Amino acid sequence: MSWRPSSNADVARQRSALLDRARSWFRSRAVLEVDTPALSSAAVSDPNIRSLSVSGVDGNVGPLFLHTSPEFCMKRMLADGYPDIYSICRVFRGGELGRSHQPEFTMIEWYRLDFGLAQIIEDTLQLIQSVLRDRTPPRPSVQLSYRQAFVDSVGIDPLIASTKELAHAATTDTALLDALGDDRSAWLDLLFSTTVADSFPRDRLTVVTHFPADQAALARLADDASVAERFEVFCGTLELANGYVELTDAGELRARFDRDLKKRVAAGAPVTPIDERFLEAMQSGLPDCAGVALGFERLHLLFAETRDIRDVVSFEFET
Repeated sequence: MSWRPSSNADVARQRSALLDRARSWFRSRAVLEVDTPALSSAAVSDPNIRSLSVSGVDGNVGPLFLHTSPEFCMKRMLADGYPDIYSICRVFRGGELGRSHQPEFTMIEWYRLDFGLAQIIEDTLQLIQSVLRDRTPPRPSVQLSYRQAFVDSVGIDPLIASTKELAHAATTDTALLDALGDDRSAWLDLLFSTTVADSFPRDRLTVVTHFPADQAALARLADDASVAERFEVFCGTLELANGYVELTDAGELRARFDRDLKKRVAAGAPVTPIDERFLEAMQSGLPDCAGVALGFERLHLLFAETRDIRDVVSFEFET
């Protein structure tokens, strides 16, 4: 056990400079920096994300949760008439620890009014380039659909393949077959992380667009309702950003929350309170917009030319 920080002052100087670049980029586009609370009485419904709870705040208050993203509060701001906004904040997620994960990390999240998918993708690539400058991957970025990425690397169409076909393409491990069972989304996630993303080159950014509708998160569905207007940006296997054109239908949002909670029950995962204030804001009217969440430390990884997130944080997670 050591009391010393994980990295030295030079890394802290790098971090400060990169954050300055990000803020300067937003200022040049008149995007307003906002602040949101880290504690909430509600939690994210997404069954793939685990919220961390906090106790002992007040004996009269139920369990509170550390936010996994400032998304809900930022959308409440947009519904109240705010202009384009961004936040740079610490967020918290359970079950995430490794070379590219820490349970506490820095997220850059921003929202642009009246932006479509092509515009928000270009926005994201410009921010990354502005922060990394000469450390930006040298080859031009490439863009392809989720479907095409699967066909190219796995040889099957993820939008029509059966669960059995996906499982066969992913593994012959009996234990894994039993664990994932007929959860089609889980098999898609496994194939994407172990095979599809593994095919992305490290010397360029790869933008994957139009994820399946059942992986839409809070994205608007495309004209082809089998896919969502969602994208992710990768450098090699490293995911940097996740964004989408935002769902504005409050009824559909509640239906997605309900489906998420049923999935949590089926998986034996904790069922957490839904954010009713966010739903009320959506009901009042979220303007047409697009948003992005970008992991800042992962961007710092590329700048520092390292592959371990512990090299770019002042203190790695301590147990």
